[in-house]
Amino acid sequence: MSTIPAMTDLAATLGVAIHDPAPPREIRFSRAGCRLHGLDWGGTGSPVLLLHGGGLTAHTWDFVCLGLRGAARLVALDLRGHGDSDWSDDYRIDTMAADVVAAADHLGFERVGLVGMSLGAVVAAHVADARPDLVERLAIVDVAPGADFESTWRMRAFMARLGPVRELETVVEAAMRVNPRANRAGVAYRMSTMFRRAPDGDWAPKADPRPPDFSAILEAVERLAAQLTGVPVLLVRGERSKVLPQATAERLVGRIPDGQLVVVPDAGHNVQEDNPAALIAALRVFFGSS
Repeated sequence: MSTIPAMTDLAATLGVAIHDPAPPREIRFSRAGCRLHGLDWGGTGSPVLLLHGGGLTAHTWDFVCLGLRGAARLVALDLRGHGDSDWSDDYRIDTMAADVVAAADHLGFERVGLVGMSLGAVVAAHVADARPDLVERLAIVDVAPGADFESTWRMRAFMARLGPVRELETVVEAAMRVNPRANRAGVAYRMSTMFRRAPDGDWAPKADPRPPDFSAILEAVERLAAQLTGVPVLLVRGERSKVLPQATAERLVGRIPDGQLVVVPDAGHNVQEDNPAALIAALRVFFGSS
């Protein structure tokens, strides 16, 4: 099996300046019978909750949190059905948004910033719309109405086929065949956070294998502009992203009263893993201007 790089070592190779290498504290809470999980990175600044994209986990934010720690109180959440949160029979956007509100209540946060990538951005926008009293500002990563999710079909098909494997290297090899340009060490680290060791020694996916209601998610994406009118918004686009063309990103920002666009170089759809250092810089400015 190939070596899984240490979180801090990989972050450093990606240009992240690390001032505190301590791992985060795990948090657990429940809502409506569903046990939920998150990673609390600590800090004394204003609270910021980070929401991952579909099929990913809270660990997708590890590198960003290592670099942004100290500028904010950072908590990355596992959406239900992902990571170490329970699977569920209810994956509606408003249900996941209610989970985020429950996390803020559990942590005693009266006002929060939100960072959401892809699916996480859709959930975050719903929270901002439903609870303007809670959300101070919102950064959304690589999603907007008109986004080209057909460009992700190969990766979505790959994720849907994931099952238990004897060696994690098998999954890493398969992922590299889907995206040969990916950073192999980054892929190995990501897969190590998306799988857990089963009692029989196999590696099993953490995520619920049942497919999401993709049409419902796409419909929610098309409602984004209307949900973002009452909060300062930073839209982050990966320069190499096929999901979010530049014109599509500019169109959304033009419809938001208090919106701005940042394009992160050398990054695709997974901006937070491709170029965390540049994303950290953008988030530091955005949340520091509140």
